[in-house]
Amino acid sequence: MCPNISECWERRAATIMILGDTCTRSCGFCAVKTGRPSAVDLDEPRRTAEAVKKMGLHHCVITSVDRDELDDDGAAIWAETIRQIHTEVPGCSIEVLTPDFQGNPESIKTVLDAKPEIMSHNMETVERLHRRIRPQAQYQRSLDVLRQSVAEGLQTKTSIMVGIGEAKEEVFALMDAVRATGCQIFSLGQYLQPTKAHEPVHRYVHPDEFEEYKVYGLKIGFNYVESGPLVRSSYHADEQVLKNKILHPVES
Repeated sequence: MCPNISECWERRAATIMILGDTCTRSCGFCAVKTGRPSAVDLDEPRRTAEAVKKMGLHHCVITSVDRDELDDDGAAIWAETIRQIHTEVPGCSIEVLTPDFQGNPESIKTVLDAKPEIMSHNMETVERLHRRIRPQAQYQRSLDVLRQSVAEGLQTKTSIMVGIGEAKEEVFALMDAVRATGCQIFSLGQYLQPTKAHEPVHRYVHPDEFEEYKVYGLKIGFNYVESGPLVRSSYHADEQVLKNKILHPVES
């Protein structure tokens, strides 16, 4: 349902969802179905890497449903998927867009130790709206995921939706809180209601307001801010990898 599919394909970038198509959570904005997930496919990391190779991707975003019923919240599959892609497609950079792993630092570390090029975990919305929009998530817990990623030395990213009931001042406050974790990349996009059963759109944010957020984000120290009506979590993710390699060059 992403509005930017054709542009991403043209850039040889794609997002792949692992660990099934059924989520254990019921967020008010998300089109993924909720229920009891199927058994974990232990061969999925190999097949994911094979798919990335066959598609000739230059950049791949890996995301997943929440798997709260698993002891490690799916972290082992996450880590093996990263390793398999790095092995089979060494020229392809990886961004992981992860769940919060119920705040389990060991599960989070399992993923971080596999060394994706960008570690992303979405805040999704401002603190006041978390209980309604993300009932099984916690605002502070998501900040802690970002903080742990930064502490482990990874390029770290988060994204939010606007037009879902927040006030402008709350967005600025969230940006301050995220930047305080050390997170380097921030993106904002317009919330669009996937079905009539989901949270309605409260307003359509003017492009000028998106520009305000971008200017503010760069002012407070984010390396990269992607802000616009059609921006989604992985929008221009390949450019973000390149820019952060320039800002933080790898020693030869």
